Amino acid sequence: MSETSRPLLGCIADDFTGATDLANMLVRGGMRTVQSIGIPSAEVAAGLDADAIVIALKSRTTPAAEAVAESLAAMQWLRERGCEQIFFKYCSTFDSTPAGNIGQVSEALLTKLGGDFSIACPAFPENGRTIFRGHLFVQDQLLNESGMQSHPLTPMGDANLLRVLDAQTQGKVGLLRYDTVAKGSDAVRARITELRAEGVTMAIADAVSDADLYTLGEACADLPLLTGGSGLALGLPSNFRKAGKLRDIDAEQRIDIPGGDVVLAGSASVATNGQVIAWLEAGRPALRIDPLALAAGQPVVEQAIAFARDAGQTVLIYATSSPDEVKAVQQKLGAERAGAMVEDALGQIAKGLLAAGVRRFVVAGGETSGAVVQALGVQLLKIGAQIDPGVPATVSDGEQPLALALKSGNFGARDFFTKALKQLAGEA
Repeated sequence: MSETSRPLLGCIADDFTGATDLANMLVRGGMRTVQSIGIPSAEVAAGLDADAIVIALKSRTTPAAEAVAESLAAMQWLRERGCEQIFFKYCSTFDSTPAGNIGQVSEALLTKLGGDFSIACPAFPENGRTIFRGHLFVQDQLLNESGMQSHPLTPMGDANLLRVLDAQTQGKVGLLRYDTVAKGSDAVRARITELRAEGVTMAIADAVSDADLYTLGEACADLPLLTGGSGLALGLPSNFRKAGKLRDIDAEQRIDIPGGDVVLAGSASVATNGQVIAWLEAGRPALRIDPLALAAGQPVVEQAIAFARDAGQTVLIYATSSPDEVKAVQQKLGAERAGAMVEDALGQIAKGLLAAGVRRFVVAGGETSGAVVQALGVQLLKIGAQIDPGVPATVSDGEQPLALALKSGNFGARDFFTKALKQLAGEA
């Protein structure tokens, strides 16, 4: 890779929707950004020319040791390409399994990079995620009262991120408080020096506004590793621009992929439930996937493909359920088995619809998006314009490009499905 095309920022995301969320933020900041599904193959890597590379992993719910190994391998690949800084991206609700792995992965990356300090800041004020005195809020509610306490795979019962991170790390966890952040980047750098002297290796950083995120980005320009949600990336492009390493780009790339379309929803989040209800209330065709029918060996995938193929219009195929319904299924099948069955089924449905001529996919849910993208054989995504905060339109690389909107379960307005379909068709 030539000196002019060497990437500046190397990013590792623990799920696929989080990766597109981060890539969207970087493109909006003026960085030429590509998203790879897993570590790029040699063939894909040979053609990469970007300021930032985002490697999307499916590691949020995997055992900590496995997540660490995958993340270290991705980091090594990025460092070999010359990336000057590494960014570990996780969800703005800081969720992983009760055993962790946000802390374990962060600590392993920091150690491998030879660093002694980093911050953890999942704040995303534009989507209502703020951190105050180390506590994470979703809109006006504490994290553990926001609905995330009922997440089927990554329930969050504690809004105190210092406690959550401390349980997942060996080093000392500290706090970069809001009053320090409000004083600007020099004050933040001074506090980081103090925290280092106190033996702190990871600090939760308060942020209640975009201005706070810009301050943190500027103050942490020299840290080898940053960890957080996509919001923290707001302040990173300007660091490279000030150093004369970045040229401006046009972030408003129009997408227009011909072919059929479909909406696939596997998330059980409050936001996705609302989006499914809006679709149903509009009288649009939809088919619900029943995990118990899957477990019984019924031809659910085949029925769904036939339903979408014969409907004559865009359909929604969903497994989205209320928290009580999710718990009832999990009691019968087990949480991991139920989730894996639904993800695999939606991936196979996507693959079948691809063969039937569908080229535009709107997908809700991080784990679901991972299953769908892998089933479709997508290796690289180009980032287009934003649909809703945290969710851009994307186009896959290759001879037969696909248009995809990969949405975190918690993101998007109530009419997100309709807006996404229009944008992927070039109508927005």
